[in-house]
Amino acid sequence: MKAIIIGATGLIGSELVELLAKESAIDEIITLTRRNLPIRHPKVRNEIVDFEHLADFADLFRGDLLFSCLGTTKKQAGSLEQQHKVDVEYQYQAAKLAADNGVSHYLLVSSSGANTKSGNAYLQMKGELEQKVLSLPFARTSIFRPSLLLGERGDSRPAEKIGAILLPWICRLPGLQRYRPIEGAQVAAKMVRESLKGGKGQETFTLDELFSN
Repeated sequence: MKAIIIGATGLIGSELVELLAKESAIDEIITLTRRNLPIRHPKVRNEIVDFEHLADFADLFRGDLLFSCLGTTKKQAGSLEQQHKVDVEYQYQAAKLAADNGVSHYLLVSSSGANTKSGNAYLQMKGELEQKVLSLPFARTSIFRPSLLLGERGDSRPAEKIGAILLPWICRLPGLQRYRPIEGAQVAAKMVRESLKGGKGQETFTLDELFSN
């Protein structure tokens, strides 16, 4: 199979590249990034793309699997409008190009609490993207909803670092277990396992399911 990854420089995306490269069922991995990816592997081909003009790179969205792992913060993006571009518009356009090219399985990293009616702008965006991609004609759509992600990032996110220290303790309290943090590597591993299974339809994996095999 041929796998395409957007967001390959991020916490989950970088883990995905390494895990997929070890799978015998995966023959080729195309990483679509804004900057060069340092990994060197015979299965991996890195393509630099302009996410403002993804339609110009439509031919790169041909394969069997599309893993969508893009994500940013308001601080990094500079505004909610720019964050919306990354978290919704870029990813939806990529998904649509893949669907138009016959990619059969789409795998999306979303978030616990994703809901278009949420009072949180980030969760609204995640909910909006989920709704949009579920309307596309993929044979199979898999949505993964992790909580706070743990792991080494290339960018600095002080609030997440603080949360990573406090939440494991807070989530020991009754009723808060469903908010416990999860390692980015665990999410990536679950995505790889699901990508290697057959099946059709639409499915959403909650936090508890991400911890399970």
